[in-house]
Order: sequence, then C-alpha cells, then structure tokens
Amino acid sequence: MVTSIAPPASSAEIRYAQCWEDADVLLEALRVPRDGTCLSIASGGDNSFSLLTTGARRVVAIDLNPAQLACVELRRAAYRELEHPEFIEFMGSESSCRAEGYYRRCRPLLPRDAREFWDRKPQLIRAGVGSSGKFEKLFTLFRKQLLPFVHPRKRVDQLLEPRDRDARERFFDKQWNTKLWKLLFRAYCSRRILGRGRYPGAFRYVDGAVSERILKRVRHAVVELEPWKNPYLRWILTGRHDGALPHALRKENFDRIRENLDALEVVPGALEQYLSNGTPGEINAFNLSDIFEYVSSGDHERILEMCLEKAAPGARLAYWNMLVPRSRPESLGDALHSREAEARRLFAQDKAFFYSAFVVEEVTGS
Repeated sequence: MVTSIAPPASSAEIRYAQCWEDADVLLEALRVPRDGTCLSIASGGDNSFSLLTTGARRVVAIDLNPAQLACVELRRAAYRELEHPEFIEFMGSESSCRAEGYYRRCRPLLPRDAREFWDRKPQLIRAGVGSSGKFEKLFTLFRKQLLPFVHPRKRVDQLLEPRDRDARERFFDKQWNTKLWKLLFRAYCSRRILGRGRYPGAFRYVDGAVSERILKRVRHAVVELEPWKNPYLRWILTGRHDGALPHALRKENFDRIRENLDALEVVPGALEQYLSNGTPGEINAFNLSDIFEYVSSGDHERILEMCLEKAAPGARLAYWNMLVPRSRPESLGDALHSREAEARRLFAQDKAFFYSAFVVEEVTGS
C-alpha cells in the first residue's frame, strides 16, 4: 500500500538501529492498562519491547521497512537466548569481542527473512547491533572525525561527570559551548547532513533553521537534566551506553520483557493499512513515534481519524515533534482531548533531546 509516511528506503537498509525516543516518558504518557493492546511504530524495536513491561496482552510493532523488522526480530531472539550481560554486549552498549558468538546462538530463533538479512551483514553484528543504522553511523562520523577537533576526550568525559545544576551550567557555558562547537554543530545538523540519516525529503514540512532548534535542546539536556544518566547523549559522545542504559536495556526490565515476549506481534506494512483492517475499539495505546514529521497537516488529521476508529475509550496517543508542529486539530476536539500540561511536564524530563515537543492525546468517552 502506498502511504504518505513511507520513506523511500531500501528494504535492506537499517535507518535506525535504536529508538531515539525516551521510553520512560512514553510509558508514563500512555498509561497502558494491564492486558491492554498497544500499537507501536517499530523503528529499532526498543520502545515496542519497553511496552511489554506494562503487562500488555498484545503489542503490535509495525513498520514499512523490512530491515527495521529484522532489527526487532533479532532483539526478540536475543531476549530469549541471552542473559542480561550478554544482551548488553550484543547490542553494543558495552565493548565486546563476542558478538558473533552471541549471534550464532540467536540465529536459530530468527524467522527466515530476518535470518537471511543478518547472515548477509556480519560486519554489523561484529560492530554491535546498536550501531548498525544510518542514523547511528552519522553519530559515529561526528564522534570520530569531527568532535575531536572541538573537544578532546577528556572534556567529553568531564561533560558526563556528575555535578549539580549550577556547575553543569558553568561548564557548558564556559568550556563546552564555544564558537567552534556552535559552528560545527550548525554545519553537521543541517538539513542536508541529517537528511542522510533519516531520508531525503525528511524536512519537507520544516520551516526555518534545523540546527538552531536542536542546539537549544542540547543545552537543556546538558544543563537541566543529568547528562551522566542520559543514554542518548552518552552514545553520541562515546559510542557506548556504559551503564546509562535506555529503558528496554536495563537489568530491572530485562526479565519482564522476556516473560512477555509472546505478546509481541511484528507486522510488516503501512500504518494506514493496519488501521483500515483492524477491529474498532481494540487499541488502548498508540506509540506513533515521530511519523507526523513527514506528512502534511491534512494527512496528519486523516491518520488521527483512523486511529480514533480503532481506539478504545480512554486510549492514549503519544508522538514527538522534531521540527514540524503537529497536534490534534480543532476538528477532532470533541473526540480527542489534548493532555497538554502533562505532555509539557514529561517533555521537560525527556532525555532524547532532538525533539521540539512531545504530544499526548486521549480519546474521549467512557
């Protein structure tokens, strides 16, 4: 099915090896009822697995790109086969020379398509699964070839040291946020460069400079939040998580995910197609990632209408705006309630600092 939110990506190309969206924020926003049904954009898979910790009866992970679904299947096999320290190494969160051995153990659990996909990419396995996407490779280039000209590794380590809020602000303003840093950041976070990690045309609906908006959020992540606990910032700057793990990779969530793996359903195809064939009233929570970044305001409204047709009363929708402002249109005001204050509070805690807004909406009705 042709869809307005379909990126023109090769089926053999991983765009995102990780979910660059904060599951801690997502789970609090969605308030998934135990035994509920969730619809989740698959991407790298992490946040769909995080939804399993809620005790959901069914989590549907959907994506148009077969490569993204291969990422989900590999994670599912790893959750089943590996122990937590092995899983962390396999994902690339910590340095390891055992990734190929871990893959050989997981391989028999993969469906044929996913097995054939990963068999053709041993170099991605060796490097760590979490670094295998185009988006992550942009960060590798930034970290290895550009950042050292601005900030030596010692200063990077200092940025990630625990300190109070005032000390963080002083460090950022006096030692990190230099003219050279801002020049590099503006150049690297341009439409042209970031578009390589997402897809050509990703900024079709964006007005104004891309880099300036993200630069403000970087300051928030470093000053207002605690950077040493931030898995997204740590990965970008060091290429590892080294203990600052995202929700789906933390030890306390590992067994809960493993125990509920049978609730995960992987679905290839377009979101609109799935919604057009689904059962009315069956979905309690929608993780819509940042899909509305890529569509017109008219398509945004149309997709929300399709979600409403399949949503249970009280169901919640959560999605991120990066650079394109999208939220419930007034035409849907009677059916969909904006949880704006709650969304602002959660956004202030959001460790994934690329986004300009977090949107939470709730289906009206009893």
